[in-house]
Amino acid sequence: MSSEIDNDTIKRLPYLKHVGVTVLLVAAGIATFGIINRVHAQAQLTQWADEQAVPTVVAAMPSQSAATQTIVLPGHLAAFINAPIYARVSGYLHTWYADIGTRVHAGQLLGLIDTPDLDQQLEQAKADLQTSIANEKLADVTAARWQEMLQQESVSGQATDEKTSDRDAKRAIVAASQANVGRLEALESFKRIIAPFDGVVTARRTDIGDLINAGGGNRPELFTVSDEHRLRVYVNVPQSYASDIKHGLTATLTVPERPGMTFNATLDSTDESIAQASGTLLVQLMVDNSSGLLTPGDYTEVHFALPANSRSMLVPASALIFRQEGPQVAVVGEGGRVELKHVSVKTDLGTQVEIDSGLSPTDRVVDNPPDSLTSGDRVRIASTSSTDRNLNGPAHG
Repeated sequence: MSSEIDNDTIKRLPYLKHVGVTVLLVAAGIATFGIINRVHAQAQLTQWADEQAVPTVVAAMPSQSAATQTIVLPGHLAAFINAPIYARVSGYLHTWYADIGTRVHAGQLLGLIDTPDLDQQLEQAKADLQTSIANEKLADVTAARWQEMLQQESVSGQATDEKTSDRDAKRAIVAASQANVGRLEALESFKRIIAPFDGVVTARRTDIGDLINAGGGNRPELFTVSDEHRLRVYVNVPQSYASDIKHGLTATLTVPERPGMTFNATLDSTDESIAQASGTLLVQLMVDNSSGLLTPGDYTEVHFALPANSRSMLVPASALIFRQEGPQVAVVGEGGRVELKHVSVKTDLGTQVEIDSGLSPTDRVVDNPPDSLTSGDRVRIASTSSTDRNLNGPAHG
C-alpha cells in the first residue's frame, strides 16, 4: 500500500516542479510589469512636471516704424505784436475812448491826459522864445551900427567884435529857445494816447481822473494793444528731436475750446540753443488767425510729423525688462531657448516704445516676460499663428 503511494508521489514531482516554475515566472512577470509601469509612470510624471515648468509666452516679431512719427507737445499762443502803452507825460486821465475788446486802427485815439503843468511850461517856453528873438533883433541892429562906425573909424575894432559876438550869442539863445518849445510841443502831443498799429485792446488799466506818471513808474500800463491777425506759437522741443526741426517744417494745432478743429502752423525760427534747465529747444511757429478763432495766451497741443529712423522697431512697453544691465528684451531663438538682448529705447510712446538699436526685424520678442526669465531658459510659444503677425499690428505714423 505504501509502495503505491510512493510511486504516485514520485510520478507527480516533475509536474509540481513545472507548476511551481510557471507560478514563479508569472509572479516575476507580474512584478516586472508593475515595476516597468511604475517607472514609466514616474518618467511621465517627471516629463509632465518638466513641461509644466516651461513658461508659456506670447512672442512675435516687432513692427517696423513708419516713415514719419507724430509727436505731440504742449505749447502756448502769443500775439504777433503785443504793445503795452505807458504815458510819456504826467497828469490826470481826462477820458478814455477804447475799452477791452475794442478793435482799433493805427493812430486811433485811446485816451486823453490833462497836463496843466506841461501846458504852463510850454507857454513859458514860448514867451522865452519871444524874448530871445527880441534880444537877437536888437543885437543885430547894434552889431550893424558898430560895423558902420568901424568903417568911419569912430570905434575900435575890439568893441565892434564884442557887439558882433553878442549878436551871435543872441542867435544861439533863440535856437535854444526854439528847441525847448519844440521839445515841449512834442511832449504835448503825448497827451493823446493813440494806437500804434491795427489790433485789439486787450487791457485797460486806467480810468478817468487817475494820476498818470510819465513812464509808468511801478504802475501798470495804461492800455495794451495786440495784433492778433497772426499768432506766434512757442513750443519746447526735446533735444532728441532738435535735429529734425528744419526750415519748412509744418505742424497742426488743437485747442481745448475748439474740439475737432485743427489749425496749420509753419516754422518761423528757433532760439538755436538747448536750455540747460529743461534740455529743450525753443521753437517759434506762425499760425494764421484771420478767422479770430484762436486767442493769445491759449494752451495748445502741437502735432509734429517728424521723419522716423528707418531702422527703428516698435515693441509693446510691456516687453521691456529693466535690470541692472539696462533695458533688455527677451527673444525666442532656436529650440525655444530665450536670449536677452540689450536695446536702446529712443522714444516712449506710452503703450509702445521705439527701439533704436539692439533688435532685428526677424526677432521673436516675448511680451510680458516672467521676472525670473534668463538667457538659455526654454519657453513655449502660446500660439504659432501669433508669430505670423507683428506684436503691434501695423505701424502707425
